Amino acid sequence: MATYDSLHRQCRTLESLFDTKLTSYSRLASTVTRNPDDVEAGGSAERWRDLEVEVDELLQKLGELNDQLAALSNDTDNPPSQSMLRAVQRHREVYQDYSRELRRTKANVQHALDQANLLSGVRNDIDAYKSSAADALLSERGHIDNSHRMTDDILEQAYETRSEFSRQRSTISGINTRMAGVISTMPGINGLLSMIKTRRRRDSIIIGCVIGLCFVLLLMYMF
Repeated sequence: MATYDSLHRQCRTLESLFDTKLTSYSRLASTVTRNPDDVEAGGSAERWRDLEVEVDELLQKLGELNDQLAALSNDTDNPPSQSMLRAVQRHREVYQDYSRELRRTKANVQHALDQANLLSGVRNDIDAYKSSAADALLSERGHIDNSHRMTDDILEQAYETRSEFSRQRSTISGINTRMAGVISTMPGINGLLSMIKTRRRRDSIIIGCVIGLCFVLLLMYMF
């Protein structure tokens, strides 16, 4: 039964190694479960995945050894003793316990990662909404700033136009003042202007009378 003893020792060795690796894997998996967002930043993601591959491979080898032990226990030509059967049964139970523990740990990790991805997606949506809202506010603020600049330009033009009107009014007032001063310093000009106006009225009356007389004579000639 040397073959059985060899398989038995290999199972014990693999079980001990698998238990150590599974403990380390469970610790890292707990880290993933508690803080899934900090796995990559903490540098534990790569180690966690390497351990997951290792425990998967060890469990697979342990299953193969258990299958070989089961085949030996069913050998009718060399039937095993009761102690061997109990040992084979014990190895099978340990293998099943390890399989369940590994599946449970993987399920917890996957659940934590799914939640982290969901929360990350929600945060990304919130960030995108905040970004779009901020862009809209900045755009609206730009429109308001443009309106303020246009208003300032219009007010500046209005102030400049009012200043120009004030300058022109001052200029005209100055001209009127100078004209009044010139007229007041030359009294004869007013009399001369009055005489010119009177003569123009008289000439207009004379011309009107002549035209009326000619019109009357024309009518008398015609009738």
